[in-house]
Amino acid sequence: MNTMSLHHDNLSIARSLLLHPYGLTTNDLNRVFDEIRVHKADDADLYFQYTRSEGWSLEEGIVKSGSFSIDQGVGIRTVFGDKTAFAYSDNIHIDALLDAARVTRDIAPVANGKGVKVKTKPISLDNVYSYTADLYAPRDPINSLTSAEKVSLLEKLEKMARAVDNRVTQVMASMTAEYDVVLVARADGSLAADVRPLVRVNCSVVVEQNGRREQGFSGGGARNDFNYFSDTLLAEYAQESVRQALVNLEAIAAPAGVLPVVLGPGWPGVLLHEAIGHGLEGDFNRKGSSAFAGKIGQRVAAKGVTVVDDGTLQGRRGSLNIDDEGHTTQRNVLIEDGILKGYMQDAMNARLMKVKQTGNGRRESYAHLPMPRMTNTYMLGGNHAPEDIIASVEYGIYAPNFGGGQVDITNGKFVFSTTEAYLIEKGKITAPIKGATLIGNGPDALTKVKMMGNDMSLDSGVGVCGKEGQSVPVGVGQPTLRIDGLTIGGAAL
Repeated sequence: MNTMSLHHDNLSIARSLLLHPYGLTTNDLNRVFDEIRVHKADDADLYFQYTRSEGWSLEEGIVKSGSFSIDQGVGIRTVFGDKTAFAYSDNIHIDALLDAARVTRDIAPVANGKGVKVKTKPISLDNVYSYTADLYAPRDPINSLTSAEKVSLLEKLEKMARAVDNRVTQVMASMTAEYDVVLVARADGSLAADVRPLVRVNCSVVVEQNGRREQGFSGGGARNDFNYFSDTLLAEYAQESVRQALVNLEAIAAPAGVLPVVLGPGWPGVLLHEAIGHGLEGDFNRKGSSAFAGKIGQRVAAKGVTVVDDGTLQGRRGSLNIDDEGHTTQRNVLIEDGILKGYMQDAMNARLMKVKQTGNGRRESYAHLPMPRMTNTYMLGGNHAPEDIIASVEYGIYAPNFGGGQVDITNGKFVFSTTEAYLIEKGKITAPIKGATLIGNGPDALTKVKMMGNDMSLDSGVGVCGKEGQSVPVGVGQPTLRIDGLTIGGAAL
């Protein structure tokens, strides 16, 4: 199937769920834009969305909870300068759309017969935004397994985890699925649609030994259906969650001080996402509140450091055929060989900064405004073997897994907690440690990258990004990295 036919298939699905049940046609969409064009707006769009989601959780072999929801609605946005007026409704009838258009247009002055700034090309089925790639099929993951099969999958995962080690005392398995259909109509006449499947499976275990209890977690997901989770993949989740918990049973108190830190590949890229990625989003830089503001073309990282945000990776959790403003996603090089090349942009910030939009306009739902957001953000690999990076450290920390963290966008300062970490002594990984937190400054940490591994990998598909109260699925990744001079919070040396 070519990408144009794929998009027309997605458009057909979107129209059948979001327009036809309410008697809406493209002529009705044009009527809404005609109401907005009475005023002198810079831009406007309509974002229709239909979402079905489901979740199951199992504990001690019993289904402890289940959820199912359907949500649908439309968000109408009018933009004038750096001001935005926004209205949303779960009522998708034409009268509600026209009322919302009249409310949002008041942000801009009346046109007074002098013409309008917003482009006036009518919405047409001949002006459908085409994809540059087919990143995922328009599957409905909720219907990919029966309820009995979903429970059976969780039971299988629990049995796998318990079989790994007899010290496992508790297993919690869960799964979620989402079938998300969006339709974006823009005032420039373009029409775009996407059908977005998303699945995730999690495994959390508790182990006990000599009265000490520890936890471990693993899981993953993709833009796919539940058939993505093969027995081999489920076994990996089970084994990894138990392995982490058993490591923590042997962990000693973490040291404290300024030490070299080696970050593992894959999920530790969440530190890159938080400490650096948010600072490269266009809105923060347009307002001058980011530590990276005004530094395009300048060196902001060590030589060899290249950071990319790529929404076009096949089937990945953070990937999108189109962003939430109807533009195709892209592979955007943010930092190349240590030089800052650009920021992630939505339509409004790109227009105000006089640069091209980058396909990074994202929103949590039809009830939220779009803003510049990451998709899959990662650092490219280097040429060092991971074992050589470890061997280069006389005394430091190896951190292959992280939990939560916080960052101050204005100065780049971050604090991250590790869920798995070890001492490095004389070039060898030795005792596991517990309670280690990494404290540093994102822009400063980029300049302290000393070695980059040849093992770049992406996370397993569990990332969730929060910004201004909105959550969206994302991906992260990186190779093994050595960063010198990070502050470790832990027990006193």
